Amino acid sequence: MTIPGFFRDSVSRFGIYPALASKNGKKWDILNFNQYYEACRKAARSLLKLGLERFHGVGILGFNSVQWFIAALGSILAGGLCVGIYATNSAEACQYVITQAKVNILLVENDQQLQKILSIPQSRLETLKAIVQYKLPMKENNNHLYSWDDFMELGSSIPDTQLEQIIESQKANQCAVLIYTSGTTGHPRGVMLSHDNITWMAGAVAKDFELAEKRHVVVSYLPLSHIAAQMLDIWIPIKIGALTYFAQPDALRGSLLNTLQEVKPTIFMGVPRIWEKMHDTVKEKSAKFSSLRKKVFLWARSTGMRINTKRMVGQCETTMSYRMAKRLVFSHVKSSLGLDHCHIFTSTAAPLTEETAEFFLSLDIPISEIYGMSETSGPHTVSTQNNYKFLSCGKILTGCQNMLLKQNKDGVGEVCIWGRHVFMGYLESEAETLEVFDEEGWLHSGDLGQMDNHGFLYITGSIKELLITVSGENVAPIPIENLVKKEIPIISNAMLVGEKAKFLSMLLTLKASTVTEIVKLRDPLVYAAIQQGIDAVNEKAISNAHKIQKWVILEKDFSIYGGELGPTTKLKRNFIIQKHRRLIDNFYH
Repeated sequence: MTIPGFFRDSVSRFGIYPALASKNGKKWDILNFNQYYEACRKAARSLLKLGLERFHGVGILGFNSVQWFIAALGSILAGGLCVGIYATNSAEACQYVITQAKVNILLVENDQQLQKILSIPQSRLETLKAIVQYKLPMKENNNHLYSWDDFMELGSSIPDTQLEQIIESQKANQCAVLIYTSGTTGHPRGVMLSHDNITWMAGAVAKDFELAEKRHVVVSYLPLSHIAAQMLDIWIPIKIGALTYFAQPDALRGSLLNTLQEVKPTIFMGVPRIWEKMHDTVKEKSAKFSSLRKKVFLWARSTGMRINTKRMVGQCETTMSYRMAKRLVFSHVKSSLGLDHCHIFTSTAAPLTEETAEFFLSLDIPISEIYGMSETSGPHTVSTQNNYKFLSCGKILTGCQNMLLKQNKDGVGEVCIWGRHVFMGYLESEAETLEVFDEEGWLHSGDLGQMDNHGFLYITGSIKELLITVSGENVAPIPIENLVKKEIPIISNAMLVGEKAKFLSMLLTLKASTVTEIVKLRDPLVYAAIQQGIDAVNEKAISNAHKIQKWVILEKDFSIYGGELGPTTKLKRNFIIQKHRRLIDNFYH
């Protein structure tokens, strides 16, 4: 099914039901499905008026909003591609995406994002025809710049029949959405998702989670340029007639909790960093309890752990103590987090720490981990309430297939994927596409996993050399390491660390014979020169998540003899991490 057909079908079922809600002062402005659809058609006609060409991009740069959704669907209705750009991207990273995706029209949220784009020489943005600023009044005045209201009125001269022709000409196996994901070379790759990838996935998730129509509420706050957020916030709600509320732009800096308490979602997805912050919030509150309340809290947690451990093996019992724990503790915790109406709790983008997962499980909040990739249109495995195992990523999505390649004695092998959720390929990059597919059409994930006897998948590591930070950012270490060596000529080896951590750090070795002395005396000239070089590297970072926050000089250089380098002098990352575990842990304590 094409996205326009999928959207139209939902509008006929959910017409006057609320679809999108955004905060306007103290009240919520709500669009129903009919109004949402009409606004998207209006935007599509305006995009055509501005010269959007078939299969060219409409870039969207900014925080989640009604305008983001309308531009995304408008671009697809008009025969273009929806291209989300991370709001944290540098001007250079934005320019790369705009050029590669042949973006004709770019939507920017505010003046800050606009200035970022205007700082790029026009000669480097050949395909760009117009910019629309969708929030806050514009300070600039320029022929190719439009406010949101002006933009929405532009298409009135485009006849409906012209739009209908474009919609009718679309096919389910054509590209509709581009998701940019970190490439191993440093440049992000455009993952091409077809209409069928998107519409099939929305249906498959709704089916596996048994999502009822017109019952669900979600809060949109994670970057929509990431497939997980886009799937949960845009595509699944269209499928099931859910209501999407937009969080405030400072959601990740603290206001998210207020929004959750106000709108009470029924489904909530967080990246590990969000769950960890919630973990800290609950811990801080419970630390202030009286000694009696602390005892009750601990008793409830042990009850919750016992009941939920039994549930995992299929024993569902509702004891008197569980009912009391629920009334005295669990319901209050959920309410304080705004999750008291929520019955689907998920975590995605990076592995959840065991401590956080266990803490919430004991409070009757089983967090389902979802495993997937941009290349699989979102999830490949899902955990549901009836299918939950601690620290597993759940079971393979119905209709998809999984294979573990080259398994070792413990059954650990590379996760290979097959199904209708598998992407079309990387935009303009046949070589990179062929690298991830084998002759039989299996997608090689580069992740290591094992399956238990009940079909639950556990991810154990990664063959790829990408680091995934705790907030779910994918960072390719090699370009950053090479830049450090280039900026600081006295560096012999540089290794980036920060897997599942809050920030990146670096282990450095020097091309010097008196390293021990330099380290012991903390030679101010050497240390200052290195910090200067690190600062220069950080200036070129595409976002804050790619910056090096801490570093240390090791006393001995890496060598083949020492075990840090392989026969081709390639870094043996896991070995180095184990060898210097204490030093690395110090970065984060």
